[in-house]
Amino acid sequence: MKLPDKTRSIEEAVARIGDGASIMIGGFGVPGTPFNLIAELVRQGQKDLTLIKNDANEAGMGIDHLLANGQVKKLIVTHLGLNAHAIELMNGGKIEVEFCAQGILAERIRAGGSGLAGFISDIGIGTELAEGKQMVTVDGKDYVLETALRTDAAFIHAQCCDGFGNLVFAKTARNFNPLMAMAADCVIAQSLNCLPIGALEPDSIHTPGPFVDHVVALENLHKEYAIVRR
Repeated sequence: MKLPDKTRSIEEAVARIGDGASIMIGGFGVPGTPFNLIAELVRQGQKDLTLIKNDANEAGMGIDHLLANGQVKKLIVTHLGLNAHAIELMNGGKIEVEFCAQGILAERIRAGGSGLAGFISDIGIGTELAEGKQMVTVDGKDYVLETALRTDAAFIHAQCCDGFGNLVFAKTARNFNPLMAMAADCVIAQSLNCLPIGALEPDSIHTPGPFVDHVVALENLHKEYAIVRR
């Protein structure tokens, strides 16, 4: 059986995102962040987006361009501390922000990708992180019910890929990307190194192609990515 070639132009791939969509965006700061896909989303201008990302990047880069362009309705993040602009928007009531402990965010995404409804945890009890969440008691101990996260789409950056969507991540860029690739209805991966199908060693693949819907073969990395090459 011949495997399908999933390569698309960046314009065509991102055009599949509609207004009001929820999007997971890989990366931890700079490493693994799909800056090219973000820039194309800014250019196309889809509105009322819900973004799930570990962080809000720094002011003037990454998803901050989406914030500055008025495209974001809600952020689900672990922190905003490096982005004063995002903090200003949150404090002014211009965007909704949901905070998660970093491990909890990763596990909520993993649960979504594994077909689970959620999980229970004792992290955050008695803090703002648990406010409004359902409590569960097991063997006399209280836990917070953390619901799984799934989205309409995920933007992923890979070190290399093939046309079927098999992905390999470099070092710390392997942070949230593999989890997010499992937890979205439409996964769009970008890579500077897109190889022919069959060129990747099977044991080197971190995310198998069946999880990926579209592959964007980049000619150049976005200038913001050059800060840390991961």
